[in-house]
Amino acid sequence: MSVRTRSDEAVVARHGWVQAMVTVLAALLAMVVVAGLGLWAAGAADLPDNAFPRVVAATVVAAVGGTIELSGNAGALADTKAGLTVIPLSVTLVGALVLGAGFLRPLRHRAVAGAGELAGWAARIAVLWLLALIGLALAARQTFQLSLGDETLGDLGDLFGVSPKVGFTTDVPPTLFFGLLWLVGVLVLAVLVSRGAPLPPRLLRFQASVRPAAYAMVLLLLAYVALGIVIALVVAATRGHAAETVAVILLGMPNLVWLTLTIGLGATWNGRVEGPFGLPMPQVLDEVLRSSDTATLNLGALAEHDGRVWWLVVVNAVLLSAAAFVMAARSPARMRAWQHAVHMAVALALTVLMICLVGRISANYGLSVLGIGDLGGDLGGDLFLKPELWSAIGLALLWGLVTGFLGGLLARPVRRRGAAVNARKP
Repeated sequence: MSVRTRSDEAVVARHGWVQAMVTVLAALLAMVVVAGLGLWAAGAADLPDNAFPRVVAATVVAAVGGTIELSGNAGALADTKAGLTVIPLSVTLVGALVLGAGFLRPLRHRAVAGAGELAGWAARIAVLWLLALIGLALAARQTFQLSLGDETLGDLGDLFGVSPKVGFTTDVPPTLFFGLLWLVGVLVLAVLVSRGAPLPPRLLRFQASVRPAAYAMVLLLLAYVALGIVIALVVAATRGHAAETVAVILLGMPNLVWLTLTIGLGATWNGRVEGPFGLPMPQVLDEVLRSSDTATLNLGALAEHDGRVWWLVVVNAVLLSAAAFVMAARSPARMRAWQHAVHMAVALALTVLMICLVGRISANYGLSVLGIGDLGGDLGGDLFLKPELWSAIGLALLWGLVTGFLGGLLARPVRRRGAAVNARKP
């Protein structure tokens, strides 16, 4: 065992930079391909001035938490506003899966690894990742000229020489900070989820309680994404709109299905959609968000438009119980049902917290020429979606306690680690 460990350490030390480069390039390539195909399906390939590659770069930057700043300029006689905050979580998820797999590959078949070794391997990836982010951030810059559209505003624009422009740039320092924070989160989660990934000796005592819960939560999130993709493909096959469906799948499927996960728990989101903006979600959600200045998005509000939303509770109950069963089945047999309940509650609360933080959406734009347009109406729009955070976390704790206890009971007949040893004890 010691010979294999030294050999593996030598491989990591000798080929670390090459393996790190392959890992980073593979993750970036996967993200660029997914973002590019999604934007192409959404019609972004027709953007003027060969802007498509720059929009793809901006999408990848946004996917890792980077800051994209919108800007507008319409001359001295006009006023503009623009803002956008959204994370394309499909691109984020693909990048995280590829990056995590690449990080774990040279560490497989190892029982224990020193903290310095893990930190050194992660540091190589981090350095190359930051260099790649700098390149993406510098490439994600573009300016478009807009048409005033309306005849009156168009005439005024021609008369006063108003030519409105809107563009986007990347704020590099925040992008590097949040991009590095995202990378650290991905690498830590990869180590926690993988059974075969080595841990420093001091952390081995935590793996029995943390790893099964982390694995169950990742499995739960991926199950929701897979279920959403299946439903989207069925809807596309029966009702058409194939291009729009592909765009949603490749850009924002987790945004939609993880939102419905929290709503199925009973959580409440507040939001508004006005103007030409829209969300990649079923019509019933869009109708609720357009119903008032600040609409409430929860099971009760949605049920007033479509009673079938109560099935979200059933889906949540089934998938959460299955995740709790998997967590308990991967845990040592000595753990009691109440311990599984506590682990599930904490893990689900952290998962919901993550969804609430990354699932927020905010977008607005407007144009006013000589006070006409008022930065709204046909020349503007406003969209936002944000959760009631603490109630969502409280509901997640409650659901986690119930399903975790149930999963612990269901997993008792399953042969697990430690069962045979315990059976031989007097």
